[in-house]
Amino acid sequence: MKTIVVTGGTGFLGSNLCVHLINEGNRIICVDNNYTGNLDNVAKVANNPNFHFILHDIINPLKIGEHIDQIYNLACPGSPSAYQGKHSITTIKTCIIGSLNMLELAEKHGARILQASTSEIYGEPLERPQKEIHCGNVNPIGIRACYDEGKRCAESLFFDYHRHEGVDIKIVRIFNTYGPKMNPNDGRVVSNFIVQALKGENITIYGNGSQTRSFCYVDDLIDVIVRMMHSEVGFTGPVNAGNPEELTIRELADTVLAKIGGKSKMVKMPLPADDPTQRRPDITLAKTKLGWAPKITLDEGLDRTIAFFKKVIK
Repeated sequence: MKTIVVTGGTGFLGSNLCVHLINEGNRIICVDNNYTGNLDNVAKVANNPNFHFILHDIINPLKIGEHIDQIYNLACPGSPSAYQGKHSITTIKTCIIGSLNMLELAEKHGARILQASTSEIYGEPLERPQKEIHCGNVNPIGIRACYDEGKRCAESLFFDYHRHEGVDIKIVRIFNTYGPKMNPNDGRVVSNFIVQALKGENITIYGNGSQTRSFCYVDDLIDVIVRMMHSEVGFTGPVNAGNPEELTIRELADTVLAKIGGKSKMVKMPLPADDPTQRRPDITLAKTKLGWAPKITLDEGLDRTIAFFKKVIK
């Protein structure tokens, strides 16, 4: 049994990770300020004796009185609706100050620490598919910069602590992920389309719908994160984590409507500033170093996700 800290543990990815790690027989210390997370997401394991929740914002130093083996640093608002508005400063503080605090904690305990980075560090990609060697094309003063540049700075901090302080680090760059426990109001495209269709509302498409994304089901994403945490010593990443199957936003909307039915119509809205027109990960490194590739098809994943939202949408 390992003692594992999961920051952002009541959020979409964090809560799915907590359940997975508990089921593997670990002791989990779930840390979250519940800004975008929800305790309902961890209700399944809340009474497990190996699960402990700490209400805490990692912008402030975190003290843990017992030995820690691993830290998964997932804390950060991950949806545009959360980080593009008045919470942009909180977002960049979480990325930078929060990462510093977690790296200090890892150094103190001699723990391995994994950073949940993002495909957003590539910005508007100059090459496709995106490979880990690409340095990115990001607008440092745009409305998304708090998240994009915050995550880029966090990666820099992780590597400096690895080089100069000997901290054992792992970095994964997460592409679009979907599945149960998504917040219905988080502004992500999959949840938006499903919720709008279930409510019979217009389907909102930003731009002309030709921009592309690659959608990875949450179970596959959790699998690659855990594999990365357990990878060989010295293999730091970064590693792309996502599904390389690319489709347009319009194709996603058509698929969701076909599955749910109803009379929803598609309505086009202006494309937000700095919204990437293309996303597709090259996952060669994940395949060769981690033996990983996504298994859940979009068709199956959407069915599972729609079933979840049918239970939570009133």
